[in-house]
Amino acid sequence: MKRDYYEILGVSKTASADEIKKAYRKVAMQYHPDRNPGDKASEEKFKEAAEAYEILSDADKKAKYDRFGHQAFGPGTGGGARGASNMDDIFSQFGDIFGDDAFGSFFGGGRGGSRGGGARARGQRGSNLRIKMKLTLEEIATGVTKKVKVKKNVVCNTCSGSGAKDKNSVQTCQTCHGSGQVKRVTNTFLGQMQTVTACPTCNGEGQTVTAKCTSCRGEGRVYGEEEISIDIPAGVQEGMQLSMSGKGNAGERGGANGDLIIQIEEESHQELHRDGLNVAYDLYISFPDAVFGTSVEVPTIDGRAKIKIPAGTQSGKIFRLKGKGFPEVQGYTKGDQLVYVNVWTPQDLNSDEKAMLEKLNASSNFKPRPDKNNKSFFERVKEAFN
Repeated sequence: MKRDYYEILGVSKTASADEIKKAYRKVAMQYHPDRNPGDKASEEKFKEAAEAYEILSDADKKAKYDRFGHQAFGPGTGGGARGASNMDDIFSQFGDIFGDDAFGSFFGGGRGGSRGGGARARGQRGSNLRIKMKLTLEEIATGVTKKVKVKKNVVCNTCSGSGAKDKNSVQTCQTCHGSGQVKRVTNTFLGQMQTVTACPTCNGEGQTVTAKCTSCRGEGRVYGEEEISIDIPAGVQEGMQLSMSGKGNAGERGGANGDLIIQIEEESHQELHRDGLNVAYDLYISFPDAVFGTSVEVPTIDGRAKIKIPAGTQSGKIFRLKGKGFPEVQGYTKGDQLVYVNVWTPQDLNSDEKAMLEKLNASSNFKPRPDKNNKSFFERVKEAFN
């Protein structure tokens, strides 16, 4: 079972972004592979901390985690925590943490360092994309897979993302000799201090392009379109955001792709209304049906259901259809459908109808006589939502 991300970093849920970043640096320094060579346990804790920071440093992902826990990033949720299986990916992904500062210099630059430069940064990461997705109540109730065409930056097919005209147009950087790093020695009162920074000539890539690709002009990406299949879990709500890792804009010259953020919007239903996990429906019946009772069919999010209206039903009565509501996202709870009874009062009467009602109104049976079993409107609403 995965440990709590806040526990991993040693912070509270109310911790600020700066506090989370500071805590991650502390844990990363403690378990950094360069400080613990050959220690698999430390390496796993380092990866665990990187995964925790990936979630808690992203406002959208943090909000999802706070609400749903690790289940928010399980199968069918559209991505989330990538899982830090590759050490090189950790260094490139969190460049601001393992950057060209004292922390990065201590470990040989933070992007490979003692690894001999094997984890050089490639290009620039692509930006995230945001789209809105409208869903019907029926789709939300069961979950759905949507295919959408997204206009965005995609990898250039001509150069396969390298940005070079051909393979002969890429050469080893003459400044760093392919390491992607340059070392600088500074004399201080404490003696000589060596720092390692990304090569300014190749931006840490270790290679330079002598002739640019004519299709993408050296960027390694072009503006295009991609069809993306998005799995929407059952029970999502208006305003909820899902994230698909690597489905955003392509990065420059082989850089990592950004993420695709999907914001959920609910389409209005002609007859049903959503209230959290519950579904609400206003049922209108005639005065005679309220007096004698009747059977009616009502719409639900998965078809129609037949309910019995007992004789003497009062306006405002609420019937509950168990399990006919929405499921909880990544959970086991399911809401109900609440049917609100409204006794329809006719507004246009002819003379004969008026005469009959005036005669009935004189009867004692038509005088309101509520007893203790007739609950008030507020009591009925309170009962319906408990």
